[in-house]
Amino acid sequence: MTEAVAKGEATLLREARDKFVAAFGRQPTAASAAPGRVNLIGEHVDYCEGYVLPVALPFLTIVVGDYNNTDECGVVSTLGSNQDVKTSFPATTVATLSPGEPAWANYVKGVVANFPMKVGGFDAVVVSDVPMGAGVSSSASLEVAFFTFLEALTGHTVDPVQKARLCQKAEHEFPGMPCGIMDQFIVTLGKKDHALLIDCKSLSSTHIPVQSSEAVILVVNSNVKHQLTGSEYPQRRAQCQQAADLLRIPSLRSASIDDLKKLSSQNCDELVFKRAKHVIEEIARTEEVAKLLPQNELDAVGQLFYKSHSSLSELMQVSCGELDQLVGILRASAGVYGARMTGGGFGGCVIALVKKNNVEQVKKNVLSQYKGKPIFFVCQPSDGARILQLQ
Repeated sequence: MTEAVAKGEATLLREARDKFVAAFGRQPTAASAAPGRVNLIGEHVDYCEGYVLPVALPFLTIVVGDYNNTDECGVVSTLGSNQDVKTSFPATTVATLSPGEPAWANYVKGVVANFPMKVGGFDAVVVSDVPMGAGVSSSASLEVAFFTFLEALTGHTVDPVQKARLCQKAEHEFPGMPCGIMDQFIVTLGKKDHALLIDCKSLSSTHIPVQSSEAVILVVNSNVKHQLTGSEYPQRRAQCQQAADLLRIPSLRSASIDDLKKLSSQNCDELVFKRAKHVIEEIARTEEVAKLLPQNELDAVGQLFYKSHSSLSELMQVSCGELDQLVGILRASAGVYGARMTGGGFGGCVIALVKKNNVEQVKKNVLSQYKGKPIFFVCQPSDGARILQLQ
């Protein structure tokens, strides 16, 4: 498979309902959907309180379910392997939940545990076509879809920003991943044909129109994920905080280009300087892209994509040979405005802004030159999480 195509809400909902009836012998009464996401620009800055500019994808996680009049919760999920996996845990009306095995269930249990009211026993089915392990946030999609399902089930709805924060807290506490706020935020608040400029300091956000008639957002999954020790992400986070501490500011969000001279004069560690330079410049690039996109200044946006990639590769050092190769192939292809790695790095996806008429040729270029097995998807900025009506 070289192309990933979204199945669409109606197809996934039908799949989920059929699975629920087969597993539990009755019709579900509550349903929800939440998308995956890809970040246009603003990488490795959310934990420095910077600006990020993601879009929601047309790929969805859908949850359907119903109360079961017991003190147990039963969840059936179809993960990436297309095999059904099952888990059960006590309802929060009778027990306090804690992390455990199987690992995937922690994403669900964390959300149930952090939902603002206690929830009685229920059965639920999860289906998803969000590509897993591709850096498009299948985990936040699952968390927010399940939270939205609980809203539909209980009738208790939560302010969207609070919902994003509670899902982030769930990921910190249960799977134990110290993620920033971006993923849960865009998955909750995405809007069709718009990117979302998120201020990770104030948690305010602005929808930015992305409606070019001549260009598309092409995502290329490198299909590689380099094994990490687990220290890479916390290490970079700590280095950025070290730079902020040297400048006597709470985070690098408050820093300017001039502050880099101050760091130099303090003989700060070379890696700390490189991380700070990336963050300060990437925050400025993100604000610039948010201004240029509505004006359709795609050449300028593309150049900022390339600068972002170079910075992530050389200063933040989170790229890898495969991502650099993909960006190189895209840079040499006609009709590509710009390209960059997107996500945490060390594998995952590259995002490119491409003229519509050139997309097929660009894919051919990648297929013939890239040493790996890429998967493409054209990203149509889509709506965020929502409760679905069951007829």
